[in-house]
Amino acid sequence: MKKFLVLLLILIIAPLIGGLYGIIHDQLTYTISPEYYTKFKFYQFGLIESGYETVFPNPRLQVSIIGFMAIWWMGVPIGLILGLTGLIHRSGKSMFKVTLQAFLVTMLVAFFTGLIGLTYGMFYLSGTGVDWLFPENLIDKESFIAVGSMHNFSYLGGLVGMIAGIIFSVREKRKLQTLTLAH
Repeated sequence: MKKFLVLLLILIIAPLIGGLYGIIHDQLTYTISPEYYTKFKFYQFGLIESGYETVFPNPRLQVSIIGFMAIWWMGVPIGLILGLTGLIHRSGKSMFKVTLQAFLVTMLVAFFTGLIGLTYGMFYLSGTGVDWLFPENLIDKESFIAVGSMHNFSYLGGLVGMIAGIIFSVREKRKLQTLTLAH
């Protein structure tokens, strides 16, 4: 019963963790390409209407809203899968601890995969071009492409990171079993 309650807790906090990751991620990418937001994401998420492009009273707040909205939902399947994997642990306490660590593994893999995408976007895609529909009057196309590439790679990184988180959780279980058998 206790592990079931831990699973429910994980399912509640997982979208919050995902949303927080999205906020941090998007604050970083806004720093690299404000136009990615002011000329694309703000429209995509319905935060501004056409004709109001120059009126951004607090763009960092809007970026935070977008970051949360874009990623919170990824916390649900990741939380479910990592939480279910966490059921292999002996107690609710160890399940919770290891599953939170598995989330950290997932986020780190996603972040570094995103950095690979940023690098790929900066040094390859921006030079060769992409078949994207660009906003009108885009000033810094290279940074826009780099940030778009980072966003795309980050989603892939979330999947790869979740697999790494599962592996981490299973290895932690095996490590504890080995320690228990040694004593």
